[in-house]
Amino acid sequence: MSQNATLARPYARAAWLMAREAGDAAVWSQGLALTARLAADPEIDRLLGDPRLGRDQAVKLLAPENASEALQSFIRLLAENGRMKLLPEIAGLFEQYRAEDQKIIRAKITSASAMEQIDVLKLAAILRRRFGREVEVETAVDESLIGGAIIDTGELVIDGSVKGKLARLEAALAQ
Repeated sequence: MSQNATLARPYARAAWLMAREAGDAAVWSQGLALTARLAADPEIDRLLGDPRLGRDQAVKLLAPENASEALQSFIRLLAENGRMKLLPEIAGLFEQYRAEDQKIIRAKITSASAMEQIDVLKLAAILRRRFGREVEVETAVDESLIGGAIIDTGELVIDGSVKGKLARLEAALAQ
């Protein structure tokens, strides 16, 4: 486990508890995701490291325009404690807490070419039936798969790619 994840965990947990209590989990999720993407940008990172940048300026730089006072206060707390670089980890852990609490499974579907939305919806429905939980799907394209797709839910990986099948065939023939 990385040191950043260890440092980020209490902040992410606190953010999750505040968001859940306020009933604003989706708003916090979007706000933290945007803030984390900004904080990960090399130019923004350079600015955040500049000692001339005040805490309020850092909050204005990173907080979404429609951010609640609670989210702005949270970002300000991170600035005060010198933890702005942890935002990507905090956002990721926040999403894990949200998924656990709301019984959501996050699935990443990597295919050899872009998938039609109807196919993504069909796969999401199949995964929903399989796990008995709501499914959030993220898609990616990896042309090296040749064909097919890989579905990764964190709990289960289903490799239906041509590349995976060829690797399994090669392993079987080598024995």
